[in-house]
Amino acid sequence: MLPALLRFARHRDRGDLKAAFITAALGGCSRALLDSWTARFVPRLLARGVWPDALACIARHRTQGDLLVLMSASVDLYVPAIARALGFAEVICTPLRWRGDSLDGALAGPNCRGAEKARALKELRGRHPGLEVTAYGNARSDLGHLCAADRGVLVNGSPGTRHAAERLGLTCVTWR
Repeated sequence: MLPALLRFARHRDRGDLKAAFITAALGGCSRALLDSWTARFVPRLLARGVWPDALACIARHRTQGDLLVLMSASVDLYVPAIARALGFAEVICTPLRWRGDSLDGALAGPNCRGAEKARALKELRGRHPGLEVTAYGNARSDLGHLCAADRGVLVNGSPGTRHAAERLGLTCVTWR
């Protein structure tokens, strides 16, 4: 991990660092093993790790007939399972590379963060012309895609990020 940390200190490439950590921790694990971990992790996460306000918001969007798309910088080991469990129609996240049935751990595409997330939102809009987009995010790196949406909402942002979001005309909320 030391070489990856040194590269990060120099280049600030979160995708490279993410891949290095995943490769070190899970590289070589079988798809079956990782799927079994995901099958245990996702229900626990949804039972205890999701704000009730977030679940209520998802339910409101679903009731309104909105297209639910989960976008995350997290990896595709578990994000698609979270999206399925919550009833999302599509998922956009950071893909990982496999060697047959074994996890390689390297990224198979761009890290879905910052400018890449904004690009993915633009692509999504291209696939769904006329789609009105309400986007949610929780970090400074999300401000780009929040600004690209018809309505951008910063959730539980840090004070500095809230200030930046407000200057950009974004809505800021606190979910519990």
